Amino acid sequence: MNFDKAINVEDFRRLAKRRLPRMAFDFIEGGCDDELGLRENEAAFAAYRLLPRYLVDVSKRELATALAGQRFAAPIGIAPTGAAGVFRPEGDRELARAAAAANVPFVMSANSNGSIEEAAAVAPEHSWFQLYGLKDPVIIADKVRRAAGAGMKALVLSVDVPLHSNRERNRRNGFTMPLRVTPAMALQALLHPGWTIDYFRNGGLPPMKNYSPYAPKGADAAAVGSAFASLFPAPALTWSLLDDVRRLWPRKLFVKGILHPDDAVRAVAAGADGIMVSNHGARQLDRAPAPIDMLPAIRSAVPDRVEITLDGGVRRGADIVTALCLGANAVFIGRPALYGAIVGGAAGVNKVLSLLISELEMVLGQMGCARTADLGPQFIIMPDRDRARMAPPNNGR
Repeated sequence: MNFDKAINVEDFRRLAKRRLPRMAFDFIEGGCDDELGLRENEAAFAAYRLLPRYLVDVSKRELATALAGQRFAAPIGIAPTGAAGVFRPEGDRELARAAAAANVPFVMSANSNGSIEEAAAVAPEHSWFQLYGLKDPVIIADKVRRAAGAGMKALVLSVDVPLHSNRERNRRNGFTMPLRVTPAMALQALLHPGWTIDYFRNGGLPPMKNYSPYAPKGADAAAVGSAFASLFPAPALTWSLLDDVRRLWPRKLFVKGILHPDDAVRAVAAGADGIMVSNHGARQLDRAPAPIDMLPAIRSAVPDRVEITLDGGVRRGADIVTALCLGANAVFIGRPALYGAIVGGAAGVNKVLSLLISELEMVLGQMGCARTADLGPQFIIMPDRDRARMAPPNNGR
C-alpha cells in the first residue's frame, strides 16, 4: 500500500483498516467488555498540559536515550504484539528489522509467530523478549534459557494476564486462536484480496514458533496453538514466578503490566531492574486505570535507579513528552507499530517511528527544552481531577 502521504499514526490506522478483513483488524483494535479502557488510555494523555519556556536555545535537540544498559536513538520502543505474522507475513521479523534500522528496542511477543532465535538473528542488538508465566515451570525455564542463549538483551516478564478476558469483538467475529475459518470470514477475505493473497501465498495460518518445541512432533499451526492454550493463562501463579525468573535470567529484567505502586515496590525488591507500566493495551481489565495516570505514583514509589517505561495510548510525540515529564525513561508503542507493519512491512514501521520521533523533536523545541533528559514535572500541568476528562479527537474514526 502507498503510505508516502501518511502524516500521522491515525493515517496508518486507516490504511491498516482498509487492508485487513474486519475480523483481523478488530483483533488488533479491540479491547474488552465495553472498551472503556481503550478510550481512557488515549483520553488520559489529553488531560495533561505541557508548559513551555521561551528564549531558550533549541536549535539542536538531543533525543538519544540510555535504557537497559544500551544507547538508543530516542526514548521509544516497539512493544510486544502477538500474532503479528497473521497480519503481515514475517511480521515479527519486519518489526525487529525496523527497530534495528531506527536504533530503538523491539520486544518480541511471547505469542509471536517468529521465534526467539529469528529475532536475535535479524536484530541482535535491539531484540528483547517477552515472557509469560505458564502452567509448566520447566517450559518457563527453557524459554528463559533460549532467550539468554540467543543473546536477547533484556527479558520482559508480563504479569497482567491471570485469566482470559472478554474480548467481544473477537467473539462476534469468531476470530479466536487456533483460527477456524467460517463462511463470514471467507467473505471478508474475498473483499480484501491483497491481504488474502499474501496470507495464503505464505502458507496460511503461521505457527506460534516459540511454542513449537513444546507441541507434538510435526504439529501444524493449529496443534501448536492448542499446545499453547493448554499452558496459558496460568491463574495459580504468584510472586514466586518472579523469584524463579530472576534466578535464571542473567541480564536486565523488566516486569510488565504493573499499575499499583505497591506491586512496583515488590517487583524491585525481587530483583527487577525496570517496570513497564501497562494495562495490556486495555485488553484485560476494562476498568483498569490508564497507565499514564499511574506513572507518577509508581515513579515516586521506586528508587531513581529503577528504569520505568510505559505503553498504552501513545499516538503522538506530545504523548511521549508527557510520559517523560511524569518520570518515564521511555515509551513503547504496540498498535501503531502493527499498523506500520501491516501497511508497509519494515518500511511502514520505520515511517511510523519517524513520524513520532519528528513530533517528539518538534514538541521538545516548542517547549524550550533541548534534551529529553531534561524533561520533568516543571514542564507539565497535572489534570484537574474535578473536571470531566477531555476526550481526544476521533479523527473521523
